[in-house]
Amino acid sequence: MTKEIKKIGVFTSGGDAPGMNAAVRAVVRTAKYYDIGVAAIYQGYKGMVEGNIQPLSTRSVANIIQRGGTVLKTARSEEFRNRDGRMQAYENLKDQKIDACIVIGGDGSYTGANIFTSEYDIPFIGLPGTIDNDIYGTDLTIGFDTAVNTAMEAIDKIRDTGSSHDRLFFIEVMGRHAGYIALHTGIGAGASTIFIPETVTPIEKLIEKLNRSSKSNKLFNMVVVAEGNENGDAMTIAKKVKEHYGYEARVTILGHLQRGGSPTSVDRVLATRLGYSAVKCLVEGDRNIALGIINDKLEKTSFADAISKKKDINKDLLDMANILSL
Repeated sequence: MTKEIKKIGVFTSGGDAPGMNAAVRAVVRTAKYYDIGVAAIYQGYKGMVEGNIQPLSTRSVANIIQRGGTVLKTARSEEFRNRDGRMQAYENLKDQKIDACIVIGGDGSYTGANIFTSEYDIPFIGLPGTIDNDIYGTDLTIGFDTAVNTAMEAIDKIRDTGSSHDRLFFIEVMGRHAGYIALHTGIGAGASTIFIPETVTPIEKLIEKLNRSSKSNKLFNMVVVAEGNENGDAMTIAKKVKEHYGYEARVTILGHLQRGGSPTSVDRVLATRLGYSAVKCLVEGDRNIALGIINDKLEKTSFADAISKKKDINKDLLDMANILSL
């Protein structure tokens, strides 16, 4: 028989993402509806190992839905990677009478949950919280929409300067292993070329576009670069373009700016929906799964699949971006 859930531990793990707080709020308030207690595990797996666990009430999550970052904090934990550390985490959860956990994070967080649930009898539900949008089993991850809008707003401001001076600008966005931010930002900002890790874009292709632009008197060009693309970061590509082809360029690295800020309505609704669904799934007997939304429907994925399966980039968007940049 499925053990009744009387108390849930909730924590955020990995990089912070706008909308995490909205998810925490939804977990607490939904649990209250089902008469289930909730405890905050501060600083993710690190707090689980160290016993940094405190009760949460519906009042304690008031006025956080609009806040970026994570009120529960997040940190790396080398101790949790070891069996002794996980055993201590388990003991701490049992001492707090926690029957299940909800983790909000990315693939590293899911990997920790997958290992832990294979060793101990405390079920986990995972919610995709990462700006990279690279988690299998969901169309969007919590924080992605805000990150794209933040990057696009910054690029719109850079465009004003670039157009005034007829300059070539390289804008570097986050995306060490995934190009979703770069692709969506580049399309939304009208970039000339987009460099992402999933595809190889020869620098010669960029030069062809720059040459065509010069002949058609289009003197301002914007290039969006995902930090992990095959040609190197934005500084490296800009240097190659100048040294080998003579084009002078300016480089802007948006960096952690993309992680912060108040979440968009898309992220608030997504996070709220997933937080609510996580508690409901536990009540209904679901165990050790990651949740997502695909085609506006709740989808359940095993942690193993969420970790191992690749979320493919939309090739139609790539083709469209290339055509519209002519």
